[in-house]
Amino acid sequence: QVQLVESGGDSVQAGDSLRLSCAVSEYIDGIPLMGWFRQAPGKEREGVAAILTGAGVTYYADSVKGRFTISRDNAKSTLYLQMNSLKPEDTATYFCAAVSKPSSGWWGEKSRYNLWGQGTQVTVSS
Repeated sequence: QVQLVESGGDSVQAGDSLRLSCAVSEYIDGIPLMGWFRQAPGKEREGVAAILTGAGVTYYADSVKGRFTISRDNAKSTLYLQMNSLKPEDTATYFCAAVSKPSSGWWGEKSRYNLWGQGTQVTVSS
């Protein structure tokens, strides 16, 4: 079973930057699609960004476009989320997720992802 382990969450001030990492126990070039989701207390888990690991095509939620960047290092089997200009509304638990088998549909549909990490907490204070 593929394991996903997130790290990098922290408590920061508005305007600060953080980089989240997701270490994957297998070569990620064999995983078609990977993404970051977040869930704030009392809210639904929502897609933040995703990447086709082969082609490098990226997708972003409107709320993070221009501030967040998703990337992957296939050699290190690691997925990243660079978060700049953080806002209090970015406060959430961030999850790494993967679609391990070819599938179709919207990148932000969480039911499409069959592998999940445990999450890392990001708290942004104003």
